[in-house]
Parts: sequence; structure tokens; C-alpha cells
Amino acid sequence: MPTTSLYAAFLAILFVTLSFRTISARRRLRIAIGDAGDAGMLRAMRVHSNFAEYVPFSLVLIYFVEVSNASQWLIHGLGLCLLFGRLLHAFGVSQQNETLTIRVTGMALTFTSILGSSACLLYFFIGSRVT
Repeated sequence: MPTTSLYAAFLAILFVTLSFRTISARRRLRIAIGDAGDAGMLRAMRVHSNFAEYVPFSLVLIYFVEVSNASQWLIHGLGLCLLFGRLLHAFGVSQQNETLTIRVTGMALTFTSILGSSACLLYFFIGSRVT
């Protein structure tokens, strides 16, 4: 079984957790759609949406790196960057008085995973053409 599936499973659990948080906020605040001008609702929506925007693409890239026979250490490194990046980002953005450093660190780890995967794939592609 691919190592990427381990990170996909952890991230899926996090996604469902963020979904439930957003649904709970909607019920508590009686907001059917949108944020109704409520800052907390907007934060819950953005945490959930931002996750949905970055994670699927990131996992696909990590999977491609894995099937290119990359080191398992590299796959774990990319997966952990993504997982901890998303946890930090979700925590940071969820706070009404957020510490920007946590949010920025979360995004930096997410981008590290994406750019690291992309660099590996380009390296593998170019290397396969040169030999």
C-alpha cells in the first residue's frame, strides 16, 4: 500500500473534523449559507475551504513522487510537511486573535510540500530523459 495513503487518511479525518466544525457553527449561528457577516463563521469557512483547495492537489503530487520510486523518507517528509502545515494553518486561522506566525508557518509547510514534490517530479522527469 502506498505511503501516501497514510497521509491521505490523516488528512481526510482532519477534513471531516473541519467540516463538522463549520456545520456546527452554521447550526449554532443559524446561518444557512455564506457567513452573514459573522467573523467566526467566515474563519470556519475559510479554514475548511483553504484545506479543500490545497490538500487534494498536494496529495496527488506526493503520490506521483512516491510512484517514481522516491525514498520513503522523502515521502514521509513531504507528507508530514503537508499534514503539520494544514494543522497549523487550521489552528492559526481559527483563532479570533490569531498569531500570524502560526498561519504563515502552516502555509510555508504546505508550500514546501507542493514545491518539494514538484521539484522532485521535474528532477525525475529530466533525469529519465537524459540517461
